[in-house]
Amino acid sequence: MIVGGAQENTLLSVIGLDAMPEYEVTLMSGIDRGREGELLSMAREKCRLIIVPEMGRSINPFSDLIAFWKIYGLIRKGRYHIVHTHSSKAGVLGRVAAWLAGTPIIVHTLHSLVFHDYQPWFINKSWRGIKKMCAPITDFFISVSQIIVDKAVAAGVAKPEKFRTIYSGMELDWFLNAKFDSQAVRREFGIPKNAPVVGKIARLFPLKGHDQLMDAAPEIVKRVPDVRFFLIGDGILLEHLQERARGYGILENFVFAGLIDRERIPEMISAMDIVVHTSLREGLARVLPQALAMGKPCVSFNIDGAPEVVINDKTGCLVEAYDYKGLAGAVSRLLNDADLRAKMGENGRRQVDPAFRAETMVREIAEVYDMLLKRHSKRIEKFNA
Repeated sequence: MIVGGAQENTLLSVIGLDAMPEYEVTLMSGIDRGREGELLSMAREKCRLIIVPEMGRSINPFSDLIAFWKIYGLIRKGRYHIVHTHSSKAGVLGRVAAWLAGTPIIVHTLHSLVFHDYQPWFINKSWRGIKKMCAPITDFFISVSQIIVDKAVAAGVAKPEKFRTIYSGMELDWFLNAKFDSQAVRREFGIPKNAPVVGKIARLFPLKGHDQLMDAAPEIVKRVPDVRFFLIGDGILLEHLQERARGYGILENFVFAGLIDRERIPEMISAMDIVVHTSLREGLARVLPQALAMGKPCVSFNIDGAPEVVINDKTGCLVEAYDYKGLAGAVSRLLNDADLRAKMGENGRRQVDPAFRAETMVREIAEVYDMLLKRHSKRIEKFNA
C-alpha cells in the first residue's frame, strides 16, 4: 500500500464496495517502506485491514513462503465468498491460497502486465508461465485498460470472455472542481510567475520515463528557454536525474518537488500548463485522466492504455516511446499555443467523466461480482453448507 495507482484503485474499491449493503470487505496487504509514501494510514481509518508483514515488493522465497501460509490461513478463517487480488506477487500468492482454501470465486485485476519488453527474456518467460498457471484457478479478470486485455489474450493468459475492462476510478470531483491559486504553488516551489510549466507526476523509478523526458529536455529548453519541468515524486533516481540536468546545463529549468501528499496533487496540477507521461510500461496511468479532468492537455508515449484517454490532437499528443525529438516537438508546440491547450483541456474533461469516477468503478466491479455469484451459485451453496 505505497502511494501508487494500483494501490489507490484497490483502496477505493474496498471502501466503495464495503459501503454497499451486499458486501462486507476486508483488505489484506503487505508492507513496503519505500520513498513513495504510504496508504496504510488511510486504509486503517477507512476499512477492515489485515497486515501480512512478510509480503514485501521484492521476491524473497523465505518471506514469501511465510506470507503464503499466513494468507492461506487468513482466507480459510475468514471464509470469504470472493477473493479479489491486485498486483503481481499478491495476485499469485492470494489466488493460489484462495484456491487451496476452497474460495468459491477468485477475481484478479490486471493493472499492467508483469511480463514486458524491458526485462531479460528468462524473467519475461517465467512471468508468462506463472500468469498462465494461475489463469485456470481465476474465475474472472478485470483490466484497467483494453490494451492490457488484448495483450493478455494474445499471450495466451486466458480467453477474451474471462476479461472486462473497468477503468481505474478516482475521486474525480477533486480534479473536476479543483480551484487553487496556481501562483501560490509557483511561489512555494520557486517557479517564475509567467514561466511555462511542464508537469510530470510519477515515482522517480526506472520505467517511469524520467530519463526519456530528460533526453528531450535540452531541445525543449532551446525552443522555450524559460520552461520549468515540475517533477512530483521521489525515488531512487533523484540524484541521477539532478546530475543529468546539471550536465546539460539546465538544472535551473527543473523543479524536483519530492513526495507530495496525494490530497495536494490537484493543487500541483493547477500550476502546470501541460502534463507529460513518458512511462515505458503502464496499464493506464491515473495522472492522465486526473490532468484531463483539470483541463490540462497531456503529452504521452503511445504505450498501453494511454491512447484510450490521450486522443491525439484532441485531448493531447501521442509520441512513440523513445522518440525524444517527437516528444520535444509536441511539448514545445503546446507550450507555444495557449488556445490549443485550452481546447484540448476542455475535450479532456468530457473524455474522463464519468468513466474514471470511483463510483463508476465500484458499480462495475459489483456487476462483475453479481454475475459471478449467479453463474457459480452452486459453488456458493456448497460452500455455505
